Amino acid sequence: MTDLRTPVRTGVAHRLAVLVEDALGAPLPVRLRAWDGSETGPFDAPVVVLRSRRALRRLLWQPGELGLAQAYITGELDVEGDLAEGLRAAWTSARERGAHTPRLTLADWARAVGEAARLGVVGPRLPAPATEARLRGDRHTKARDRAAISHHYDLSNDFYRLLLDDTMAYSCGYWTAEDMDPADAQRAKLELICRKLGLTAGSRLLDIGCGWGSLTLYAAERHKARVTAVTLAREQAAHVREQVRERGLEHLVEVVCQDYRDITGSAYDAVATVEMGEHVGDEEYPAFAAALHRMVRPEGRVLVQQMSRGANAPGGGAFIEAYIAPDMHMRPLGDTVALLEAAGLEVRSTESMREHYVRTVAAWHRTLERRWDDVVAVVGTETARVWRLYLAGGALAFEEGRMGVDQILSVRRDRKGASGLDLSEAADWYRDLV
Repeated sequence: MTDLRTPVRTGVAHRLAVLVEDALGAPLPVRLRAWDGSETGPFDAPVVVLRSRRALRRLLWQPGELGLAQAYITGELDVEGDLAEGLRAAWTSARERGAHTPRLTLADWARAVGEAARLGVVGPRLPAPATEARLRGDRHTKARDRAAISHHYDLSNDFYRLLLDDTMAYSCGYWTAEDMDPADAQRAKLELICRKLGLTAGSRLLDIGCGWGSLTLYAAERHKARVTAVTLAREQAAHVREQVRERGLEHLVEVVCQDYRDITGSAYDAVATVEMGEHVGDEEYPAFAAALHRMVRPEGRVLVQQMSRGANAPGGGAFIEAYIAPDMHMRPLGDTVALLEAAGLEVRSTESMREHYVRTVAAWHRTLERRWDDVVAVVGTETARVWRLYLAGGALAFEEGRMGVDQILSVRRDRKGASGLDLSEAADWYRDLV
């Protein structure tokens, strides 16, 4: 007679768990629930829900990060509860249990395909979600760069207004207190940049990759700088021009929608590029650094705020490269410093802001969840799920040190070697930040 208290081990979840554990070389780090209602795995682990056979078909065609991401974006796979906590718990559990990156042999593949056939998973490759970037042409031509920037930044000004605070700053803030408001953290970052650049009334500032104008508007309003704001994104340029008109800053701000390679101005007192250098490309970065040197006057200053990453997945990984920032390239901080110095700039200060980005991205994620219905109404469910996955994974990448972000201040020396820096001014950079 069958003991009804004995759990059935023939459900989809149990059959999949055997395959996953063999591939990982460790026990299943998550609890798995399949479309047939079967469930297995540790009770205290995050619950991964396979809502459809289509999720497994995607993984069969694209094993790893991209297949998992596509299944999540389409809703064929889900994580119960807070996604960020789920990812953190799953990856921590996998490390603690000694799981390794799967390296499947031909025999492993044959076994997986056979099990997939028995589960009714085998079939033609499913189309990628419509939110995937589809760029054409060689990397980092002007046309392709324009398309790559448009994919991310022209998504919708209404969307970014929902996601960001009233500064519209889409870059790492500077958190000087545990209970700081996100907008104040952004204003503290903007003030810090202006101080490092030594801006005063009438200073000529070139803001390359100005975004929605947070630094441009702040420098013009607070420091009375004359700013040339440059962006490739049409939506951003339109927003900044609107803000310039509303704030009566036409006499101080010029907004230009163009590629940085087309900038003809020079002899600026200061040049800033805040989280734009990641989009330049690896082979193109020496020319970009040379352009920064050319655009600033002798004894002028250049501030680069830029994300960093080790040699592994310099583009951020398959998901980010396909759905968020195609053609992006990051490198270790030391490599960027070397490229700037090779262009003739003298690097005077570097500051890691990695932990600040953990808080910044977490704040964006909280806002996304709080305004979820409004976000879906503006960009649709798939795009909303793309951003949920991006923000949850991004905060964790900074938290664990797989990505960093740094402010790099450099100067163009004059012919006699003078830097134009007052050696004592750095003491005032951090005084009474918001």
